[in-house]
Amino acid sequence: MKRFFRKALTLLSVYYAYTIEYRAEVILWLLSNSLPIILMGVWIEAAQGGRFNLSPVDFARYFLAVFIVRQITVTWVVWQFEDEIVQGKLSPRLLQPIDPVWHHVASHIAERMARFPFTLLLIVVFFLLYPQAFWVPKIANILLFLLASVLAFVLRFIMQYSFAMLAFWTERASAVENFWFLFYLFLSGMIAPVEVFPESVRAIVLWTPFPYMIDFPANILIGSPVDLTRGFSLIVGWILVFLGLNRLLWRRGLKRYSGMGA
Repeated sequence: MKRFFRKALTLLSVYYAYTIEYRAEVILWLLSNSLPIILMGVWIEAAQGGRFNLSPVDFARYFLAVFIVRQITVTWVVWQFEDEIVQGKLSPRLLQPIDPVWHHVASHIAERMARFPFTLLLIVVFFLLYPQAFWVPKIANILLFLLASVLAFVLRFIMQYSFAMLAFWTERASAVENFWFLFYLFLSGMIAPVEVFPESVRAIVLWTPFPYMIDFPANILIGSPVDLTRGFSLIVGWILVFLGLNRLLWRRGLKRYSGMGA
């Protein structure tokens, strides 16, 4: 266990040092994930007509929560891994005494650490500009939100890392992720709360992994009623599904890897 923590701290310190060298890039990535804030204005305007069960303040809080969730769950492992396979960079990592995935996990966690102060600053600015939306979540909601967000990140990461395994067979595994992202974009709650979906559509969507990566943790944070048992059960279930798929593709993909790409 001590050896594990020593390796983990070493990886985190290395990738954190690498990340803070490119602070401007971190800020740009942070701003590029501000789509929920832009959509918030659209939905607030739509809510003025009273056609939804959510008020303008509810929409503002929801999309702020979505913005926060996105800062925790954003991933890019498929592009990193694809580059490693195509250029043969995976070879030296296979010689190391740790699974290459931990390099990607460490880089993602380190980036979150570097991103956190800027995210906090934008939240403060948001409340200064829109003080009506200010609220203080309950401690229980914050803890459940953190748990749900971490699980959402794990699901998003393993899902994307599974698609990355396709780089063993094709040079453009990221194309699969780009296609999958369309479903993620519209069904996760990033474009619109799942609450406003038609009942028949919502019933189907709630069985997919998408709403549990954004809508579920966001609703927990703002205190909207959610089925915690179902939500956590499904998110863990989908993690296990993609984890099994990932390990299967990893073992078969390594047999095809030549050190010079797939």
